[in-house]
Amino acid sequence: MAPGAPPARDGEHDSGGLRTALAGLTTRGRSFLAAGVAAAVCAYVLGQGDLLRVGVLLAVLPLVCAVMLHRTRYRVAGGRRLSPERVPAGSEARVHLRVDNISRLPTGLLMLQDRVPYVLGPRPRFVLDRMEAGGRREVSYRVRSDLRGRYPLGPLQLRLGDPFGMCELTRSFSTYDTLTVVPRVQALPPVRLSGEATGYGDGRQRSLALAGEDDIIPRGYRHGDDLRRVHWRSTARHGELMVRREEQPQRARCTVLLDTRTVAFEGAGPDSAFEWAVSGAASVLVHMLGRGFSVRLLTDTGSSVPGEGSEGFAGTGQESADAAGLLMDTLAVVDHSDGTGLSRAYDVLRGGTEGLLVAFLGDLDEEQAALLARMRRRSGAAIAFLLDSGAWLRGGAADGQDGGPDGTGTAGERLRMLREAGWTALPVPPGAEPADLWRRADQQRVGAASTGGTAGGAS
Repeated sequence: MAPGAPPARDGEHDSGGLRTALAGLTTRGRSFLAAGVAAAVCAYVLGQGDLLRVGVLLAVLPLVCAVMLHRTRYRVAGGRRLSPERVPAGSEARVHLRVDNISRLPTGLLMLQDRVPYVLGPRPRFVLDRMEAGGRREVSYRVRSDLRGRYPLGPLQLRLGDPFGMCELTRSFSTYDTLTVVPRVQALPPVRLSGEATGYGDGRQRSLALAGEDDIIPRGYRHGDDLRRVHWRSTARHGELMVRREEQPQRARCTVLLDTRTVAFEGAGPDSAFEWAVSGAASVLVHMLGRGFSVRLLTDTGSSVPGEGSEGFAGTGQESADAAGLLMDTLAVVDHSDGTGLSRAYDVLRGGTEGLLVAFLGDLDEEQAALLARMRRRSGAAIAFLLDSGAWLRGGAADGQDGGPDGTGTAGERLRMLREAGWTALPVPPGAEPADLWRRADQQRVGAASTGGTAGGAS
């Protein structure tokens, strides 16, 4: 519930009348009522007047408490604040709750309860002592999830009780907030994969509008332009100050391909092969965006991040942070697809060269490996991280884990096919660190370049 929401009056949520109040009788209240009725019956049968008075007292007490609680009209406003609203899997977030008494009367004892999904932990409950008119109470609790996703928090509930504990009524607010649990992002080493120009942050490749000095297209002088950039020949021709256009930076591009096919991954949970692939894709996206690349996230279904431009996400400072946040929000809810192949992703990539291509792949058959071999021709450089989900389930080493082209088994054969097509392909054993694999990819490309293999890509 966001701060500043219109105040909620718990009296407005009472639509069940006195019947609702009677349904709120606690075990103690029901016991008193039953004992009072039994005493009254026994007094009538035995003709004991004193026992009848005791029975009436026992029966009336919980009823009076229920009626008084039903007529209570507290005007209470509540708010919730998440810190932070986006948290990596396995990390904690703190939820701050605020309750304001906006009436002119003090409140009694209140119990505050917030509804949270079970994956975030137990349901938090707090007992608030008497609040004076215009008073405020603030409490907080922590939530944590090892699973990605978007989790609703709320609505906030207030439980009202009488001093004798005979009756309790629950009044709920209507709004809720959402906690986004994003994949874990690990810092990658700033290695430079040989053979390809670096991104905007390092190499800063630049090109003039046209080739020669005489062919440069000038523009009109603007306040603040450096006078050393005045193009005198054009100034004389046009009769006003003209300056050379600035050299335009060529931003390197990187596409991250995430295989989400159900048939490609076995197992589930935070330690599964699929979750490692999602976390690895998140790490590469954040790393390349920080290096100044124009990045794009692509799945096997051919879909990308909503709002992403044709060139992907780019920018510096706050724009880069916003792009990273949008990418993380997308990866927080990405799930398995029903597709069986990578043809849709290939159709997206075959429109032209895509710069650096980084793929996180599950189990591949021969047809999909051949498709990836053709996909390599559409990129300037290509790196593939291949996960053997069967090995992840067994907790053992993947086929061809040594990284050589002579790996045995199905996974080793797929690695060989990808490497022959020009991919820098590495197997991902269970528990592997993305930073180590990123460094090994650089070493493998250096080795391929030194032996006359295909070179390309940068990071």
